[in-house]
Formats: sequence, structure tokens, C-alpha cells
Amino acid sequence: MESFLAYNKNSLFFSVILFVLIIILKIVFTSIVKKVGKLSDFNPVRINLIIKYINIVLIMMAIISFTFIWGVNYRDLGVLLSSVFAVIGVALFAQWSILSNITAGVIIFFSFPFKIGNTIRILDKEILDSDNPEREVFVIEDIKPFHLHLRRANGEIITYPNNLILQKGVVLISTYKSEEVDTDK
Repeated sequence: MESFLAYNKNSLFFSVILFVLIIILKIVFTSIVKKVGKLSDFNPVRINLIIKYINIVLIMMAIISFTFIWGVNYRDLGVLLSSVFAVIGVALFAQWSILSNITAGVIIFFSFPFKIGNTIRILDKEILDSDNPEREVFVIEDIKPFHLHLRRANGEIITYPNNLILQKGVVLISTYKSEEVDTDK
């Protein structure tokens, strides 16, 4: 055991530093996302989803860094990674819309100006009411990782992909907080 510690002293030292750094980054990024979510009044489920994405990225970065610290044979690692990426690439090419919706979900979390409960109109001719396209409005029921749940005035719920909401024009008609009930009547 002592010979292992003596032989791998530098690798162990850098591994401990990397581990502490990853923990610090996780705490910092988690607190930043929670503060942004609290200031912007986001749904806690959305906040936890973004934190999960950040944790996955940090774990992947840690695994890659540990392989460099411990001196993994790059030739063997290159063959392994190229095989894995070939399989993943084919799978992701077939499922590119899933990745684009997840990415759009992250973008929506940080920069989407609308929240759950807002009334909006999406400038998309495919979902507009053909009889009266200017009056088609939706209430945002929920914002999921892959799509939005929108409620029409007649009660129908539409599932609208996140990547499309970033590509189409969206008109804010009213906010949830501005639709308070007047109790004086």
C-alpha cells in the first residue's frame, strides 16, 4: 500500500484537487441557478432540471480529467471513444430533435420572457385557429424539458416543442400576476 501511495503521489494529489474543484463548481453553479430561478420566479421543477444538466456536464468533465490525471493509454482510449462516439452519433442523429428540445429547454430557462400562467399568442400558422387566426391565444400551463403545455380558450391542451417556441414569434398578451381578480365587485 505504501509503495502504491509513493508511486502515485502526484496523481492522488491532483485527483483530490480535481474532486474538490468539481464539488466547489457544483455548489457555485447550483446556487447561481437557484438564485436566477428565484429572482425570475421559475418553477422549482425547472430549476432542478437545469441543476441536473449541470451535474451531468460536471461529471463528464471530471471523468475526462481523471483519465488524463491517471495517464490512461490514449491509443486505447481513442479506439474506445471513437467506437462509443460512432454509436452515439448514429443514435443522436436519429434523435436530434430530442437534443434540440433539451437545449431549447435550457435556453428557455435562462432567457424565455414568459412564465407559467402567461397568456400568449404564437405566430405559427399550423396551430392557429383557421376561423379566427388573430384571436388564437394560449395560457402556458407547464414548461417541460422537451415541450410546453399550452391551453386554448376552449380548454384543449396543446403540446408545443421547446425548439419551435424559440423559432416562432411569441406575443405576450397578459401576465399571470396582472390577471388578479377584483374583489370589490
